[in-house]
Amino acid sequence: MVDRMPSNLRLGLTGSKPDAQLRVEPMRSLSQATSSLKEGSSKIVVAMSVLLAMWLLMAPACLWAQSTAVLEVGKFSASQVGQALPDGWKPLTFKKIPKHTSYEVVKDGDVRVVKAVSEASASGLTKPVVIDPKEYPIVRWRWKIDNVLKGSDVALKEGDDFPARLYITFAYDPDKVSFGKKLKYKAGQALFGDIPIAALNYIWDTKATVDTIVENAYTDFAQMVVVESGTQKVGMWIDEERNIYEDYKKAFGEEPPMINGVAIMSDTDNTKERATAYYGDIIFKKAAQCSPQQAAGYLRNSLKPLPNPLSPRLRRVFLAFIPVAAYSAEVVTSATKAGSYGVFGERE
Repeated sequence: MVDRMPSNLRLGLTGSKPDAQLRVEPMRSLSQATSSLKEGSSKIVVAMSVLLAMWLLMAPACLWAQSTAVLEVGKFSASQVGQALPDGWKPLTFKKIPKHTSYEVVKDGDVRVVKAVSEASASGLTKPVVIDPKEYPIVRWRWKIDNVLKGSDVALKEGDDFPARLYITFAYDPDKVSFGKKLKYKAGQALFGDIPIAALNYIWDTKATVDTIVENAYTDFAQMVVVESGTQKVGMWIDEERNIYEDYKKAFGEEPPMINGVAIMSDTDNTKERATAYYGDIIFKKAAQCSPQQAAGYLRNSLKPLPNPLSPRLRRVFLAFIPVAAYSAEVVTSATKAGSYGVFGERE
């Protein structure tokens, strides 16, 4: 059995060399044998107890890091049924589009969400925020649609309609904008006042390939990111997660400035169709803080300065189990998760 063990465990059991053999010396008396067995069992119990304690401490630590690294931007589940505007949100409308999409907080099952109904219309709901995309690069949200749009086409102005969108807008920061973009921004600012410098537009398209990033049909100030496409998931709640920091760099080729707004929108003003969508809670979170490798290394380093109650052999066995504890902690952590011109890509 020893020969079939991994070498690192065999080392811990058989001595300092892989080829060393277990030595069994005859006991002088039954009492000595009993005493040795008790001593060995006690050491194993101590080792396993310490291992279990470390595992129990590690998982909550990872969970705590995750739970404290979340910004709740759209807490629709806490809104009152019948509200047209969830707390902290305001209408997003466009001067050249007189017919607006209707929004209302409804119950879907046991959860409160925002329902959007668009009939040859376009408008959204928006919330001003100040978020550093380097510190909180991950956005998570839930949505569901009742239908896709037959005439939707992300590459064409006449097809620039989608049953569901999530906008992330960015503030103007002259230190993070190219010279050409500064000139465009200044021209737009003179006409329309204080406007975002850019927007990522996460959409549910009809036929474009998922993860495609396309310049908006109206302006290069907005980039369209296809998150869902087609009819396969129609009628289902879908949980989404995107890395805004990475998406911005791919879309615009530069470091992102501060996030200054979040918006949801369902629009059908170009295609003259009808769309119904539902939006769940929206959160921003920090990138993962605790990997199994980091946790295992932390445990090993933490053990070095501590008194060693174990024999060298049992200590090596114990250390060999640390990555298993680290991986188990990761499993537990994962199981608990569950009006500016051009920027919004509409005919303002």
